[in-house]
Amino acid sequence: MGADVPEAAHVLAAYEALGDVDIIHDHTILGPLLAGRRRLPRPPVVTTIHDPFTARNRRIYAHTARHAVIVAISYAQARSADGIPIAAVIDHGIDLDTYRPGPGTGGYLLFVGRMCADKGVHHAVRIARRAGWRLIIVSVIRDASERAYFDQQVRPLLAAGDDMPADPLLATRIELIRGAAALVDPIIWPEPFGLVMAEALAAATPVLAFPNGAAPEIVDHGRTGYLCRDEQEMVTAAGHVHEIERPQCRAAAERRFSLTRMAADYERLYRRILEHPGQIRASV
Repeated sequence: MGADVPEAAHVLAAYEALGDVDIIHDHTILGPLLAGRRRLPRPPVVTTIHDPFTARNRRIYAHTARHAVIVAISYAQARSADGIPIAAVIDHGIDLDTYRPGPGTGGYLLFVGRMCADKGVHHAVRIARRAGWRLIIVSVIRDASERAYFDQQVRPLLAAGDDMPADPLLATRIELIRGAAALVDPIIWPEPFGLVMAEALAAATPVLAFPNGAAPEIVDHGRTGYLCRDEQEMVTAAGHVHEIERPQCRAAAERRFSLTRMAADYERLYRRILEHPGQIRASV
């Protein structure tokens, strides 16, 4: 993230090195633009948009759509495309063999995400405190703005029982998700997907979320978690997480967020593109 020069070098090298391929699936911003300007014959290009559509980047994606097929990662994200053709909405997939169901017996709520206001860490701390739960925060502070947010808005709210593990490695994070009574995800921005919510469901852990971005597409209210309009609703919901049947969370992840399902969705899209060259633009 933010490594523009290394990414550009990688994209240029990748396109120069391409051999006999049927289709290119490019997750960068520069690559599809570069592919469209090359005069050499090229295979079709698919690009998945991982960021929100904004006034700033819609101009870029409008140019990309002239010569590449665009995939959104949620219907909420697709609705914000504002006329940019979306060929398919394909949810992310989770490695269900890695995220195994957990018992949720750790006696804590869990927050996992970037240390920034958009992720609502300060909300998570207040909610856990008012609901009477211990909170574990798994986050990495990378830059000065994240450090300032933590020092000014999060640290003053923390109590002795709250914890920020110094080792946010994958294995540690998964075990914390498996042991949590619920994941607290009070996002206050239109997050395009919300991978950690799907990871929690795969671990059989209910999700408490604000209904922003793709959250309503991931959390089934009352079955795999609760969608809450404000802190008070989430405090109340935290008192009812024991009513969510954890096997339902896992079943939802198996049905909707497996790697197999994601791969099958992309394969169907690739086949449509190859069978109807130049014709697949907007289907959503």
